[in-house]
Amino acid sequence: MKTLDPPAARTPGPARTLTWERGPIGFVVRPRAIAVLVGLSAVIFAGLVASLTLGDYELPWTDVVTGLFRAGPPDAELVIHELRLPRALVALLVGLALGMGGAVFQAVTRNPLAGPDLIGISAGAGAGAVLAIMLGGVTTGQSTTYGAVPFGAFVGALATAAVIYVLAFRDGTITGYGFVLVGIAVNGMLAASTRWMLARIDIDQATRATSWLTGSLNGREYTHVRWLCYALLVLVPLLLAMSRPYQMLQFDDETASGLGVPIARARIGLLVLGTCLVAVATACAGPIVFVALAAPQIARRLTGTAGLPLLTSGFVGAALVVIADVIARTAFTVELPVGVVTGAIGAPYLLWLLARTNRAGKGG
Repeated sequence: MKTLDPPAARTPGPARTLTWERGPIGFVVRPRAIAVLVGLSAVIFAGLVASLTLGDYELPWTDVVTGLFRAGPPDAELVIHELRLPRALVALLVGLALGMGGAVFQAVTRNPLAGPDLIGISAGAGAGAVLAIMLGGVTTGQSTTYGAVPFGAFVGALATAAVIYVLAFRDGTITGYGFVLVGIAVNGMLAASTRWMLARIDIDQATRATSWLTGSLNGREYTHVRWLCYALLVLVPLLLAMSRPYQMLQFDDETASGLGVPIARARIGLLVLGTCLVAVATACAGPIVFVALAAPQIARRLTGTAGLPLLTSGFVGAALVVIADVIARTAFTVELPVGVVTGAIGAPYLLWLLARTNRAGKGG
């Protein structure tokens, strides 16, 4: 095993790598990236323990540990397994999906502002969910028809991504600047459409829709955990298999094409996978804003790499949602939707990002 110096052109700082080769097989390990993943895993674990421990009925951590193995007091087992554990697991999986999905959008468009919340993907999911409620007659008293809402959100997100891509496509390609501008316009139209639909439906349907649109993990069950696991077991390996085009597309088109990457096909494939990740997360929990926007940029700064690290972005997203959900449940006199907490934290971050992007001239 030998240590190599990083390429001189890499920014923002040097990143040491360890390589191993034997014949045609080899791999590259970045110690700092591994250390960051280990640290984020510890933060996520601490967040999960806090989520299981804190609440209206506080539990000692010893009861949490024994309760997880069905060896604790019956009351503790009921609270852990029926109320808090499925919600905490949904928070982890939703954050993972949002972080990785956000990294894909920002990498493919080469624009840090290309978050699904800003370019209309989340708004498309919201409009699809409200349309499903409107057409399907889903109300707060019809729990058996709740499947229509996530299905509508999923279809709405995919349709919105397709519309944005077609509208931004010019001269055989898309630019990050054009993709973001078209996305912002589509986001505005979809937000207006959602408000119009909310004004048309009855009070029960509006209550159901408004609750979903705030982005909440309240009432999430093992059914949600199971469906999220199924989706991520398909999407994450496919995305990791496209790591090379994902990395190459963060250069300009000429460089990526010169390195043998089929630009158009790789871009469409990555956008479809990124949209599916965001759509699955949004369909399960509603629009949890700013996580997909912030996680990739935080991950890049933690790892010190020039590009956006895919897996680390997912870990950062998971940590953000798990911690935000603990804050939403325990920090105030009334429980808040987790989307309200991420929105309150994310708004100053967006202002900082806009100011920094303008200074750096990275608008497109």
